[in-house]
Amino acid sequence: MYDAMLLFLAGLLAGSMNALAGGGSFVSLPALISVGVPSVAANATSTLALFPGGMASSWVYRDGVRSVCGVKVMPIAIVTVMGGVAGSILLLLTPSRTFDGILPWLLLVATLMLAAGPRLSAHLQTRARPSILAFATVQFLLGLYGGYFGGAVGLMMLAAWSALGGGDIKSLNPTRMVMVTAANAVAVVVFVLAGAIVWQGCIPMTIGAVIGGWIGAHIGRRLPSPVVRMLTLAVAFLTTTVFFSRAYL
Repeated sequence: MYDAMLLFLAGLLAGSMNALAGGGSFVSLPALISVGVPSVAANATSTLALFPGGMASSWVYRDGVRSVCGVKVMPIAIVTVMGGVAGSILLLLTPSRTFDGILPWLLLVATLMLAAGPRLSAHLQTRARPSILAFATVQFLLGLYGGYFGGAVGLMMLAAWSALGGGDIKSLNPTRMVMVTAANAVAVVVFVLAGAIVWQGCIPMTIGAVIGGWIGAHIGRRLPSPVVRMLTLAVAFLTTTVFFSRAYL
């Protein structure tokens, strides 16, 4: 009962964070590991638990989805899904002990992107159009990262698309949300089919995340953006520090 309540509260906070500024996995993943779920299974379970919130956001953004860098939405989705499948399979093939060593570095990359992503995207904007092959390669790698871990992958997409001349961040955001959800969707299917989900942990966290997403959306209308960003970064840096200590000290 204690574990279920902890995971529900973690889902509540993670769902709220995703609705506000992203970074929910910085809460959901450590919570699952803290109740004894192995790191690989925890990552898979966290992906599924937070997935319904992403679906809801994608539905809200559906009317704004458009081509990026001259590439239509469907080809982008196909490449992203292929990367998501590859990343999720790669995760399942990674021993938990190996993933324990990789995880702090993945969290560090995600934290740095959370900290620098918006500013980086603004500075990287260009009008140069990449080749279809270059864009597809970048998008496949983003999908692969999304399926394997996914922390801050949305900000990575915005930064990459801006660097490739995709346009302003606001107009790219709906397509970004849909592509992140697509990568997570196929990863969820792979994880479920592989039996990698710890359901007794997933169910309370999913319930919490759905409620948290609803609460976060309403709080986001009132809470100043700098405050939201500062709180999210604080959680990210704290989580990354804890996992580095856990892995190397």
